[in-house]
Amino acid sequence: MSANKILLKFAKKGINLSPEAYNKVINAENPIDFASSLIVKLKSDKFTSKDLVSVSEETIDEILGNGKIEETQNNLTEEKPSVKEEKVETEKQKTPQEEPTTEVKKESLSMEDFKKESDIKEKHVNEAILEASETVKDEKIQFKRNLKKTNVEYDFKIIQDTSKKSYTSGELENLISYFKSRYEKLHNILSRRPELRNTVKVADIDDSQESLSMILMVKEIRSSKNGHKIVEFEDDTGNISVLFSQNNEELFKEAEKLVRDEVVGIIANKSGDNGFAFGQQIINPGVLQVPEKEMDFGIVFLSDVHIGSLTFLEDAFTRFIDWINCEYGTEEQRRVAEDVKYLIIGGDIVDGIGVYPNQEKELVIKDITEQYNEAAKFLGNIRSDIKIIIAPGNHDASRVAEPQPAVPEEYAKALYELDNVEFISNPGIVSLDGINVLIYHGRSFDDLVMAVKDFTHERNDLLMEELLNKRHLAPIYGERTPLASELEDYLVIDEVPDVFHTGHVHINTYKKFKGIHLINSGTFQTQTEFQKIYNIEPTPAEVPVLHKGKYKHFKFL
Repeated sequence: MSANKILLKFAKKGINLSPEAYNKVINAENPIDFASSLIVKLKSDKFTSKDLVSVSEETIDEILGNGKIEETQNNLTEEKPSVKEEKVETEKQKTPQEEPTTEVKKESLSMEDFKKESDIKEKHVNEAILEASETVKDEKIQFKRNLKKTNVEYDFKIIQDTSKKSYTSGELENLISYFKSRYEKLHNILSRRPELRNTVKVADIDDSQESLSMILMVKEIRSSKNGHKIVEFEDDTGNISVLFSQNNEELFKEAEKLVRDEVVGIIANKSGDNGFAFGQQIINPGVLQVPEKEMDFGIVFLSDVHIGSLTFLEDAFTRFIDWINCEYGTEEQRRVAEDVKYLIIGGDIVDGIGVYPNQEKELVIKDITEQYNEAAKFLGNIRSDIKIIIAPGNHDASRVAEPQPAVPEEYAKALYELDNVEFISNPGIVSLDGINVLIYHGRSFDDLVMAVKDFTHERNDLLMEELLNKRHLAPIYGERTPLASELEDYLVIDEVPDVFHTGHVHINTYKKFKGIHLINSGTFQTQTEFQKIYNIEPTPAEVPVLHKGKYKHFKFL
């Protein structure tokens, strides 16, 4: 890479080097990797935008002194040691001579020094990802990919796409139709359960009944002064309040997962008041075990690439494209790439414009069309025998309210010109050679985390599991996730998929639940200022692959 290109690489990320710092970079043993690693650390660490106006030689020495650059460079070619190994290595390195004096300690005290060990939140380790993870090795081979049109036959079907099915006018009648559609769809699913075959409507409850079996929508949730949970439910005939006692720990735990506007089955004992009952059982729509299907190809899952952002990991994404083109990685890793037939991008391929306050300060490309043009340059370099399916996210140029129509051609014409690209709504369902994939960006995760105290963004595999149990992708209406009051509720999960793919939270997770692959594909963006506020730590440049039915997890950083 020429000296000018190295300077341009820093300039694109809003970083200016002093002459001394510049000499330090170009005189490094591997200037390209050194520059990439330095950019990542400068953009994702403690440095502010003011610090980046002119990065000094001293700043680089400070990072080098902390061992940060070497650590990042090693991650490009070696597996990360386990937490246990890191701890042992750290203990080995400590010597009495390295202990700071009392005077130095006083100067460096911070709030972190006063934290007890019990205050530190234990980081969740996803065992499935840990077992499947491998860093793609720096063994790039040079040959030009096949640019000709492919002769590969795809058994590709779009099962659900709501892009041209928006009929809402925003009037009250539409909202009534929307909730009626939701209730009827979920009522049909629940009524197949043996416990709910003989249900009663609220208006039909009489004095002769003691045990009630009902299918209801949650209207309001509150706690009694004694700590019990009181939930007001409704159906199309009336309302009833049900108390869930905290003395029944298992049932109370299920009641704490209830959220407004979801539809559930309730078994309850009637009180003396027909408008009040004591809960005995909560029945979710749920999913049955999905039989495993044969699969002789590979599917790659991406989301939240955020092209156009200053924190977009361009070098890591380029390495990913080289790998999927079978031009990078070990022989075994390239063999997996050879089998890839489909690439799914589940939203936020670009960073967008005006998504949050002061976003323009964090953009390197400040025009939405130019962002999509840049995305087309990257995706246009992917070999033509891979079909690429793109759904929108909340950063894309689609309407914000879900269901989101596909990214419109007027903004992403360059992407539409690629022969191997298909566009779909969010949510959307596709069949890939018989493997049904439910694609949902995941905006409703924010609402679930706020509504249920035990849920976190980090464990979004549990959030996906909960949405499958509720058989709805965004059950809470009127919170952070904007929902369009369509005449039909398209976010009900009518058919159970083989794969459930999400994004949005920038944290990779994987779990197999009832035979369904639950995959969150993470991001290609380092930690943003917004994520720092909420203490969300992303897992950038880690790509999930479903290879012949087996989960694999490749790291490109």
